[in-house]
Amino acid sequence: LLGRILEVLAGVAVAGLALTAGVGIWGMNSLGNKFDDVRAAGEAQALALELKYDITDFNGWQTAYGYDNGASRAIFLRSVAGFRKDFAAAEKELTSPAEQKILGQMDEAFKAFMALDVVAYRALQDGKEGEVRRLFLGPEIRNFQRAASAAEDLATLEAARAEETENAFEDAQNDALRLLILASIIAAVLVAL
Repeated sequence: LLGRILEVLAGVAVAGLALTAGVGIWGMNSLGNKFDDVRAAGEAQALALELKYDITDFNGWQTAYGYDNGASRAIFLRSVAGFRKDFAAAEKELTSPAEQKILGQMDEAFKAFMALDVVAYRALQDGKEGEVRRLFLGPEIRNFQRAASAAEDLATLEAARAEETENAFEDAQNDALRLLILASIIAAVLVAL
């Protein structure tokens, strides 16, 4: 009889330890998944901020080449290429309907910007500096503002998502800790019995 009681007590102690280990493993897995979400949200936020920078950058270089008789045009085109690369990455990575809608608005404004750039550059080549400045300081500014506004909307959306995933990670961390403490207490009680 004493042997049977010892076997039961040993089984209860092992069950308590298994419970603690199981909760610990579950908690680590849960936190790992939440951490992946935080990392992905941070990358999306960084990409949105990069697009915001790109739009400001190519707009500035366009203005520069309009005032330096095209000397800065090559820098403008490199800046545009950088935006296109980042935009392609964003279209691939940012796939929610809200993200895609904003990217669509950005793309529309960018295409209008580039279409007008062709007209302005042709005018510059024809020696019509006044026309170039009129285009850059009038309709092209509106195209830039539309693209920049979409970039700001995207950055705001991604910042909110990043904050939301960080909060979810902290909640999961607290939940895992509470469950691990509870499992440890239960295990300790079982061992004490």
